[in-house]
Amino acid sequence: MSKVIHALYDDDEKLLDGVKALRSSDIHIVDVYSPFPVHGLDIALGIPKTRLAICAFIYAMTGFVAAATMMWYMMIVDWPMNIGGKPSFSFIENLPAFVPILFEASVFCAAHGMVITFLLRSWILPGVSNKNPDPRTTDDLHLVELDLDDKEASEAVKILKSSGAKEINEK
Repeated sequence: MSKVIHALYDDDEKLLDGVKALRSSDIHIVDVYSPFPVHGLDIALGIPKTRLAICAFIYAMTGFVAAATMMWYMMIVDWPMNIGGKPSFSFIENLPAFVPILFEASVFCAAHGMVITFLLRSWILPGVSNKNPDPRTTDDLHLVELDLDDKEASEAVKILKSSGAKEINEK
């Protein structure tokens, strides 16, 4: 039979010590809820490095290519105009004038793409129910959630108590 254990910590150093002790005992941690980012927690939990930077680069390049294509079509193909004596028959010769637009389009697409990716990845959408097991974790407490069988649960409770857990709840 499986038990869900919620251990509450009031100090981030104690939380890190408890997570490290649980991981060294090969106890699987389901999730950790914290009111603020805890430096080193992702390493202690064994979370791999994120690939969000790759997504940001792809979104930025999408904006860059879309803006370059738009400007090439509008300024060179569709309606070439002689503005201030600048050549209107080549994209390369007009490139310095296009740099600010290319930069802004890249930043715009990267920012909006990352927000959408974050919302979808975190599943923070309108109408989605709250997954947080204890509302105190949004204020001043850290929570470690474990899902273990009876044998592992007793060992985990000992580790949690020795690491300084303020409160331990079993369900």
